[in-house]
Amino acid sequence: MSQRVRGCFRVTFWLGFVWLLCWVRPTQAQQFPRPTPDLDRLVQELFADQQSDDVPYEDLYETLLLYYQTPLNLNLANREELRGLLLLSEVQISQLLEHRQQVGPLLSLYELQSIDGFDLRTIYRVAPFVTVTDAGPNAARGPLWQRVLHEDNNALFLRYERVLQPRRGYTAADTTSMGRLTSRYLGSPDKLLLRYRVSHTKDFSVGFTAEKDAGEPLAWQPSQRRYGADFMSAHVVVQERGRLKTLALGDYQLQFGQGLLLSSGLQVGKGGETITTIRRSSLGVRPYSSVLESTFFRGAAATVAVSSTVRATAFASYKHVDANHQQSLDSLDGFTEYSSGVLVSGLHRTATELANRKSLGEAIGGGNLTYTSRSGHLAVGLTAVGTHYNRALLRRAELYNAYEFRGQNNLAAGVHYSYVLRNLLLFGETARSSSGGVGTVNGLLASLAPNVDAAVLYRSYARDFHTFYGNALGENSRNINERGLYLGLKVRPAAGWEISAYYDQFWFPWLRYRVGAPSHGHDWLLRLAYTPTKTSLLYAQLRTRLKDYNANNPRPLPLPEPTLRHSLLLFYDTNPTSMFSLRTRVQGTRYREGEGPRRTGYVLAQDVSYTFGRYLRLSGRYALFDTDDYDTRQYVFEQDVLYAFSVPALYGQGTRTYLLAEVRCNRHLTLWLRYADTHYRNQTTIGSGLDLIEGNRRSEVKAQARYRF
Repeated sequence: MSQRVRGCFRVTFWLGFVWLLCWVRPTQAQQFPRPTPDLDRLVQELFADQQSDDVPYEDLYETLLLYYQTPLNLNLANREELRGLLLLSEVQISQLLEHRQQVGPLLSLYELQSIDGFDLRTIYRVAPFVTVTDAGPNAARGPLWQRVLHEDNNALFLRYERVLQPRRGYTAADTTSMGRLTSRYLGSPDKLLLRYRVSHTKDFSVGFTAEKDAGEPLAWQPSQRRYGADFMSAHVVVQERGRLKTLALGDYQLQFGQGLLLSSGLQVGKGGETITTIRRSSLGVRPYSSVLESTFFRGAAATVAVSSTVRATAFASYKHVDANHQQSLDSLDGFTEYSSGVLVSGLHRTATELANRKSLGEAIGGGNLTYTSRSGHLAVGLTAVGTHYNRALLRRAELYNAYEFRGQNNLAAGVHYSYVLRNLLLFGETARSSSGGVGTVNGLLASLAPNVDAAVLYRSYARDFHTFYGNALGENSRNINERGLYLGLKVRPAAGWEISAYYDQFWFPWLRYRVGAPSHGHDWLLRLAYTPTKTSLLYAQLRTRLKDYNANNPRPLPLPEPTLRHSLLLFYDTNPTSMFSLRTRVQGTRYREGEGPRRTGYVLAQDVSYTFGRYLRLSGRYALFDTDDYDTRQYVFEQDVLYAFSVPALYGQGTRTYLLAEVRCNRHLTLWLRYADTHYRNQTTIGSGLDLIEGNRRSEVKAQARYRF
């Protein structure tokens, strides 16, 4: 059966691709299209320099592209929606709303130049994600089914990618000295994606996604919740139906307050943008169409306008998540069956990974009630989230896990607020979980002068505070066992110049993984940026992070020692002509553990892009890297096919190159083809375990087709 299903899926995939090629009709391009967002440059402006693999770039790119596909109407957007862009300061938002109230709706995006606080750089940054119309969200558009059928934002995506070199996990299994078969990947090395979505701003969204990761088998086994592709997702969302503001069925995300209990989508935190990204926006219910397999809810959610100033949201979700299944003859905390934790990789390639796949039932329900004053200056809300697992979660019996969540049920409730007073924004959220632990985050954004902005944020997450879908600002990847104080500053001393800086001091009151005692540290950044023209950007950035980790020594009780990382980044982006662009990036790291030796790493990358008329765009990169070890690895953003991202970790010595072609056949069909290659010096193997490659080269190919109906 599995062979037959695999064959049918491949045939369907390629027949769909051929169908796209055959049923295209030449037509004229739109005369005044919105500019295509340069996500690579925008993400580099928002983020500082990546130092780990924990950043959910899929969710970030999905949110940015959602804004591009369904742009925000500047004539109808409220304060929270404008904050959600992360590209506008609080003063700019207030000035825009005041302009709308005094002058009336904007007639053109260029009218932003007449509003105080809006410079050309800001306008060009937000232009791909906003629009200006004076019509209501669903004015004179006919019945819903007609709007869906005639919607221009209606596209089908097919994507294929593969590593060309053979990896150990795909070779024939051999036997060990004990006579057992070693583990191998059960599926092919092909990665496949099928995605369809049709949507309209403040009206509706309908979408479907199916994905198979490399190594995952294709199988039809309903008893094991396997229906062909390993991951499948779908949603139907309607908006603005009188008092019913949003109704979501299927997969969705939730964002309320400062993200302490419910957070999703475009979350940046500490980065190159030192002011606007530390706040969160109450965007409410949002459709989900990403391929991350652990950051969404599955069920139903609805938001209703109780009055002109009060909105109520209720949601219910049930899905199966990945977790190991363990049994104990001795009752642990009253449980003989339990899981040691939820797994979030989303990979199901081996027999062990398949055994953990969707083995834990997760039921979540709750709601939010928010009051917003008529002026929009004051917002206060209440949020409650209840979580139940059909099997207990019991972490490993390690001292650092002493205050982690244990059991099957958790109830967390909290209050959030935001208040605008002239050029000052106060915001925060405080919540309590069933364990009694309290988490709180409170901050302010202030415009000290027309060219000076400041930010202050204090956070405190108790060691026994538990939230499973929260992601408020913090040093840890989860909001637990942390206190911190963040100070941010942005100064524009002259036209085209900008100085951004932050300093973050943090403390961890209890032990952490690889840290055998309470610890503390700090993180600071300084960036000097210059924009000589509307299409050019030059900046230099320094960043230092000091954090404790256990020393690598043979002591019986490992003690933490300070680990210091210095990073330098130089970035230059310019467009000599409207068709030709250059991008240069130089970055380096110096790393030291305690009194150990200093280790270094650097990368030099040169990008070139050229557009041939309206139908072909070529982009490429040549990069040199040299690092002492994995701790000094370098992460570098790369351009990729639409809806995909690439941020490889480069370590060792070698070169990294890629070439990306985008072909616009007509207004219906667009094709992408990408080839990337990493060549290592002084190495005979790449990777480890089942991903081991015999040789010194790793090459990847990726192809994608988009058909717009």
